Amino acid sequence: MFVATGDGKEFEPSTSFIQPLQPCRCFEFYEILRATDNFAESLVIGRGGFGKVYRGNLMYGSSVVIAAIKRLDSMSNQGAVEFWAEVEMLSMLRHCNLVSLIGYCNIEKEMILVYEYIPNGTLNDHLHEFHTPLSWLQRLNICIGAGRGLHYLHTGTGIAYGVIHRDVKSSNILLHESWAAKISDFGLSKIGPTNQPSTYVNTLIKGTFGYLDPNYFTTGKLTRKSDVYAFGVVLLEVLCRKRAVDRSLDEEQWGLVTWVQDSIKEGNIKRIIDSDIRDEISPKCLKEFVRIAERCLQNSPKQRPTMAEVVVNLESILALQEKFNNSLQAASRTIFGRMVTLLPFTSTGENTDEGDSKLSSNSKGNDMNGVPAHFQSPSPNLKVFKFSDLEKATRNFSLDLLLGEGGFGKVFLGWVEQKTLAPSKQDVGIAVAVKRFKQKSSQGPTQWLTEVNFLGHLDHPNIIKLLGYCKDEPEYLLVYEYMPNRSFDRFLFTDIAKRLSWATRLQIMIGVVRGLTYLHSQKLMCRGLKTGDILLDKVLLIKLFMTYDFNAKLGDFGLVKYGPKTGETHVTTRVMGTYGYAAPEYISTGHLTMKSDIYGFGIVMLVSITGRRALDVKLPKGRQSLVDWASSIQSNRKILKEMMDPRLEHNYPLRGAFECVALALRCVAKKPKDRPSSEVVLGSLEQIYGLYK
Repeated sequence: MFVATGDGKEFEPSTSFIQPLQPCRCFEFYEILRATDNFAESLVIGRGGFGKVYRGNLMYGSSVVIAAIKRLDSMSNQGAVEFWAEVEMLSMLRHCNLVSLIGYCNIEKEMILVYEYIPNGTLNDHLHEFHTPLSWLQRLNICIGAGRGLHYLHTGTGIAYGVIHRDVKSSNILLHESWAAKISDFGLSKIGPTNQPSTYVNTLIKGTFGYLDPNYFTTGKLTRKSDVYAFGVVLLEVLCRKRAVDRSLDEEQWGLVTWVQDSIKEGNIKRIIDSDIRDEISPKCLKEFVRIAERCLQNSPKQRPTMAEVVVNLESILALQEKFNNSLQAASRTIFGRMVTLLPFTSTGENTDEGDSKLSSNSKGNDMNGVPAHFQSPSPNLKVFKFSDLEKATRNFSLDLLLGEGGFGKVFLGWVEQKTLAPSKQDVGIAVAVKRFKQKSSQGPTQWLTEVNFLGHLDHPNIIKLLGYCKDEPEYLLVYEYMPNRSFDRFLFTDIAKRLSWATRLQIMIGVVRGLTYLHSQKLMCRGLKTGDILLDKVLLIKLFMTYDFNAKLGDFGLVKYGPKTGETHVTTRVMGTYGYAAPEYISTGHLTMKSDIYGFGIVMLVSITGRRALDVKLPKGRQSLVDWASSIQSNRKILKEMMDPRLEHNYPLRGAFECVALALRCVAKKPKDRPSSEVVLGSLEQIYGLYK
């Protein structure tokens, strides 16, 4: 680690700039000695500038936990400054992509930090020491997890000024047994002066050669964009499997950044890719990955993206690569459908009890003025099906293969060949869901065109995929990937809700808001989010750094609208949606904004927490509207349990539940300006998950 010299004091241990979320424990020295067998060499799991790290078993509350115990070396050039910075910083922060601090010990000359134990070591070890075989998808997932941790530090901590890590590097990214990435080592972290990325902190220059932001190095001005630069170096490490300062390169190009930039200028991009993954990366993914890394490494901080932008781009690259790996078609694009209709069941009552009531004004038209050109025509890479092919794929739309039915028409199970998507026999190839719009429906062609034009151009892992379409008037059809599991409302409103644990519900909500955040980044608004539009994968998967019982995917975007034009605050449009989920200002004025989607998500959160429908006319007055009822009792923790879904059987953390309810009610605030953005909601939910899963 490079540390500039100077007389300035970096940190005062006694400084309390914010109240910690959850105080860490102060361990007695004898507890540390017992846990480490008197600092036995056999228990050493790592060494660094701070000192040695030991693996040990400690009592934490009523449980024995495995911990990583870091002991300051008396000869280390680090000391009390970094020690107390780490204690105070990590006591404030909780996120699933940050290493958790369990406690510390400070007695005489002994300064010891106690962390959660992360079994797989550092990214640096696996890339450069062990040469662990890491697939391209694993590497992408690691980058996304680390990026989410940094995004949380910069904007989602609840700290008014944000946190700058100041030492982002591969050796400070730890990997859990599921390969979940966790940011570590906060000894150099700084609180920013304001929650704006363009502002800076004047500070002594500290960091690691190869990762240091050149602008910070020359000016001493530290910004969150300094972390973005260092993260760009990590992206190159992951792609090239070369160190940030690598002596195997040409003598004048020991710096990885310079070597990569020169290789790109020479048109020799292939030589920079780690040979282990060269055959795995799709050309488009490589191009996009290098592009986002280059943007992170811009000399001017203002030209670098935020970590939110970086994460969204990496998620898109991941979706492209997964699609490439599945050998569907290089052009398969993510899209939304009314996914409640893609499920193997008929109505669960979500719409029936809430009136199956679609809000609709009498205004007409599908205004595309101001919409980008690429959203005004179908993606050229979507499969264009012949009607006769879809007849074969569905056995002439056999009622035996009927998956669902709604106001738009019917959805059928079909079978196609995996690579060509040509029709195949039942149980041969891959299953698809074929939505056939009613011929006499006035809205069918409009929603069909909206889905094809808008959503055939988007990709995200938390959004269902559209494979292709068919227009053979009077027939309008859409072909989606088939998702055999139930929708979220199916689980919530039946006895199988017992399978939805507190942690699973949080994971589902995080997946939903990730998809929503991506949509908003593209200036798209759902206009119809509800629990019936959230589809759940059926398999247990470990993805994007959390272990998921269900991976949530968004659906129901036949009503999607492009965001306000430059200089305008809203879109005026017909009122469409579902009673109980539509924002009040949208119902009364027809003014649609991103905050209208946030309102719908807030209702989804309340439904998830309580297990109740958004609107239930069977209940007594005063309890029929979920948002009104929840608002009336949420401030009283003593009766919070009355709100919770009884099928959770009290298996949830009370504080975590209270914070979730408070966040949901912020989302359903009457005034749109009082509602948080999707990015803030995502950061808050990830923080709650890290604290109270």
